[in-house]
Parts: sequence; C-alpha cells; structure tokens
Amino acid sequence: MKTLLIVFHTKTGGAQQMAQAVQRGASTEPEVTVHLVRAADAQGDDILHADAYIFVTPENLASMAGVMKDFFDRTYYAALDRIAGRPYATLVCAGSDGTNAVRQVARICTGWRLKAVCEPVIVCTHAQTPEAILAPKTIGEEELHRCEETGAAMAAGLALGIF
Repeated sequence: MKTLLIVFHTKTGGAQQMAQAVQRGASTEPEVTVHLVRAADAQGDDILHADAYIFVTPENLASMAGVMKDFFDRTYYAALDRIAGRPYATLVCAGSDGTNAVRQVARICTGWRLKAVCEPVIVCTHAQTPEAILAPKTIGEEELHRCEETGAAMAAGLALGIF
C-alpha cells in the first residue's frame, strides 16, 4: 500500500477546495492511502511516511503562503536526504499569476531532491481588490476537475509503480 500526502494551507477556502478535489481524485485508487493535512499541522513524520506529495498553497503577494513556507522550514531537516526521488505535484490558488509560488515550491522540492511528475495546476481567481482578496473563494467545477485529475494521476502512478 502506497501513501499520498496532500499538504495545504487556506485562508479564504480556495486552496482547501482544490486540496479536497485532489483527495477525491486520489481516493479512487484503492491501492493508495491518501492523507490530507493542513500545513500548520504537518510534521516531519508525515513527510517521511509518504511515498508521494501534493502541495496546495494560495498565492500571497506573489509568493507561496507564509504558513506553507513555515511547513517546509519545519520539516526540511527531517526530510533532507531521506526522501530523494519521491514524486510531487504543486497546485496554487492564485489571485493573478501564481507562477512565482510554483517556482518557490519547486526550489524547495529541488533541495529535497523530489521529482516533479506533472505540470503545476494554477487556478486564478482574479481577486485584485482588498475586498476580493479577503472574500471566501468558490472554485469552479472545471478547475476542481483539473485538481481531481491531478490527484487521480498521482495515485494511479503510485499504484502502478510508475513513480
């Protein structure tokens, strides 16, 4: 049995909806156990006991969320040189662009020597005013379907031993 760890942070609900969609997609694979964990609660043992990872973060000021960065900081040394080669994917709930948040996650994962196995998913909410940025988000069905597909693909790859 393989384990997929989905680590996420959310403040306005968008990234959580995306992470839950990933979980739904991945849960269709009976040979994979799926753990959905908030970044604030994730620990080094969570990283060490997983076979693959999906990181879901909002974009904050053109960066990954600070809580997500804190997760990577807290677990970095527990994971270093112990998870090399494991697969990962990144999803970003962005207000505008999201590419810098993707780049930041990729740099950390490069340091951990993880292997990106699919293109990042960026869902753009176009929230640009203070009111829109702070408002609860609703992610559309088409975008949630993309997230589900990412989860399903990662779980299938794990189950088949592709990665």
